[in-house]
Amino acid sequence: MRAHEQFIAFRTILTREIRRFMRIWIQTLVPPAITIVLYFIIFGNLIGSRIGTMDGFDYMQFVVPGLIMMAVITNAYSNVVSSFYGAKFQRSIEEILVSPVPNYVILWGFVLGGVARGLAVGLIVTVLSLFFARLHIEHVGVTIAIVILTAILFSLAGLINAIYADSFDDISIIPTFVLTPLIYLGGVFYSIDLLPDFWAGVSKLNPVLYMVNAFRYGVLGISDINILWAFTMITGFIVAASWYSLYLLNTGKRLRS
Repeated sequence: MRAHEQFIAFRTILTREIRRFMRIWIQTLVPPAITIVLYFIIFGNLIGSRIGTMDGFDYMQFVVPGLIMMAVITNAYSNVVSSFYGAKFQRSIEEILVSPVPNYVILWGFVLGGVARGLAVGLIVTVLSLFFARLHIEHVGVTIAIVILTAILFSLAGLINAIYADSFDDISIIPTFVLTPLIYLGGVFYSIDLLPDFWAGVSKLNPVLYMVNAFRYGVLGISDINILWAFTMITGFIVAASWYSLYLLNTGKRLRS
């Protein structure tokens, strides 16, 4: 398959993925925005006014980067897991896999569709956050890089979940029992400096902590962790998840009946 034909195939998959969530924007873009606004009101205005400052910033300013990242993570993940499993459930994924389109084109078509939704929701949440807090991005490059890498990583995770899922119930297990605890214990609402040494050490085993703190560093200029290590770890996870996803597509495990 020639390069321009591969590009056409990639563009077709990506366009379909974007149109898919844009067509039902009331279900895909509005609900997460409303949810985050409620977080702003409850944790920022109501509880935050009692907490005061954290790491030298108003509590609302402190939690905004974490809430933006939470929106990006959950939506990038959910877009790919639901889309790919839907194609698998309808058996249409088998038609794509037997086509001459290389598997890496299929992989990145779905993944970047998830990235597009994650970034779209993240942008909406960022705009809404300006009504609640004053934000000034300290490090633009770090901010953009970390949000894109995080969206890619969780889009890949959503694809792997979809490949292994045998029912619609299976695609909700990981978000409920793995993703949600990692996010809530990933420093979205607090600094790990507040934790006892033991629990601070345990928290450092949570990969989401590094993503949230790297993004917070990009926006506010503060972080509980080493930024270089955060980028190294996320990049390593992306390489591993990409390789494994491509391996599953190449072997057709749990995809072909």
